[in-house]
Amino acid sequence: MNVITSLKDKVGAEEWQLRVDLAAAYRLVALYGWSDLVFTHISARIPGPEHHFLINPYGLMFDEITASSLVKVDQQCNKLIDSPFPVNPAGFTIHSCIHDGRPDVGCVLHTHTRAGVAVSAQRCGLLPISQQSTFVIPQLAYHDYEGVALRDDEKPRLQKDLGQSTYLMLRNHGLLTVGPSVAEAFLAMYTFEAACQIQISAQAGGELVQVDPKIMETMPQVIQMVTKGQGAGIAWPALLRRLDRQSPGYDQ
Repeated sequence: MNVITSLKDKVGAEEWQLRVDLAAAYRLVALYGWSDLVFTHISARIPGPEHHFLINPYGLMFDEITASSLVKVDQQCNKLIDSPFPVNPAGFTIHSCIHDGRPDVGCVLHTHTRAGVAVSAQRCGLLPISQQSTFVIPQLAYHDYEGVALRDDEKPRLQKDLGQSTYLMLRNHGLLTVGPSVAEAFLAMYTFEAACQIQISAQAGGELVQVDPKIMETMPQVIQMVTKGQGAGIAWPALLRRLDRQSPGYDQ
């Protein structure tokens, strides 16, 4: 593997912290078994008016990614800091259009997990059959499959279908979450993936019991109570401690 030169003293403190958080998210995706070799992406917008982003070095496994190996790109996925690693402009198609259409989004996380793709292929979509699903469904949108996402003409439809939602099910393709921070996008994906795994497992058994629709209406308030108003901040420090034990080096 190419030698990675530390960027800690070559970028601002805000960008460095974002790099650490994004590298942590990649490591956590690997740790939880959500990666698809090297073929999915998590992108993060660097604060500021320049519309610059961080994305993974194409070809590295997610458990190899570090803060310094992340590649800084513009909206066309051109490298802005020299890197020995290639980038995948095609893989940035979905991410760039979502960042462009949602200025409030700091991070876009996309997966191709077995459970996520399986539910995305079901006509019913995500069913209200678990507590996890009740967190997702009120903020869930769908986008029909149009083939591998390489064409610019698909971007307006992706933006329209996502709207102001947090969760997007890409039909026959996988799952996507957005958040104002890396931590928020990751926690959303944790819940989304869990809901899909539960659904696939439950469908192998008997008749399903659906949650009362009235309960769904209260979920935004319930989420605030569950996280003590901290959102993903209630869990993110503990996840980083887990990485420090099981996958150290992400913050280099």
